[in-house]
Amino acid sequence: MRNGFTTGSCAAAASKAAVYMLLTGKEKNSITIDTPKGIVYTAEILDIKRDEESVTCAVKKDSGDDPDVTNGALIYSTVSFMDGAGQSVIIEGGKGVGKVTKPGLDRAVGEAAINTVPRQMIEKEVLDVCDLFDIKESIKVVISVPEGEEIAKKTFNPKLGIEGGISIIGTSGIVEPMSTQAILDTIKIELKQRKELGFDYVAVSPGNYGLDFMRDTYGYDLDKAVKSSNFIGLTVDMAVELGFKDVLFVGHIGKLIKVAGGIMNTHSKEADCRMEIITALGIKHEVPVEILEKILECVTTEEAGKLLKECGKCDEVFEDAAKKVCANLERRAQGKIKTECVLFSKELGELVKSDGAADFIKRLTSE
Repeated sequence: MRNGFTTGSCAAAASKAAVYMLLTGKEKNSITIDTPKGIVYTAEILDIKRDEESVTCAVKKDSGDDPDVTNGALIYSTVSFMDGAGQSVIIEGGKGVGKVTKPGLDRAVGEAAINTVPRQMIEKEVLDVCDLFDIKESIKVVISVPEGEEIAKKTFNPKLGIEGGISIIGTSGIVEPMSTQAILDTIKIELKQRKELGFDYVAVSPGNYGLDFMRDTYGYDLDKAVKSSNFIGLTVDMAVELGFKDVLFVGHIGKLIKVAGGIMNTHSKEADCRMEIITALGIKHEVPVEILEKILECVTTEEAGKLLKECGKCDEVFEDAAKKVCANLERRAQGKIKTECVLFSKELGELVKSDGAADFIKRLTSE
């Protein structure tokens, strides 16, 4: 699959080309930068605008084969001289670049959401050009993305507390298709924000079903919960690292039944023993053999839940499952976190709460 280049790489390339044109008066239609990954990026320079005091140009974001919502967006840089003592680069966000409104992100509250590595890249490229022409003046760089505000609505930015546009991001300068790391980075940011707001407890759900369930059943604000995707174990690891004391996992039985069996990555390509785990619990609780045989043939846990309901064993089986979910999560956390869980079904509703889950939910809803 083809790699792409981050918004940070685009901003750095546009800034390098713009400052080159500012200093020389010559038009630049392409520019080359070195990304932190060590891969050279040659960008086409678009929409050049010049006046007596500044130069503006753009680079089109190319995400490669990654389905990134910023793909094709124009990342602009406007550079100009500014009064200052000695050589420096001042970087600001313009139209379509978000502003940070919550703690725990790469930048402080009130700053433009242009992350540390992209800032370093922009500064390096601008100073390299200045050094080439022995210019010691201060340069102001304003990064803007005209479509940024609309694009941001399709990202995590509003939830993370970045308002008014997209973030200029990237640590390697390269976009790797379907990056697992990007998902993990988002989980950690959400956990970190929660911790920095003063909470040592957090609600986590593998997906939107769990978040919707918490909203519809308990009126809990979705923006306060963390979405772990399939990375249950790694989310627990992060929670331990950040110093959380209590975690509530709320999930559809199709996901959390795997955790009852000790599976910490719930993606189907990693493991799928849902029916085997339910059947094993059913044997323990004397579910009739003919029902167990049907459960083993089920395609979904919804079907299995209905069968258990019909034979009167649903509560026993899923109460046991909840205990095992909590035990396995606490084992993963090496006893450093107390965990509770809520298991639900789309058709049967809430199946079970662990012993301390009700009190945990009261804490959440009283915030």
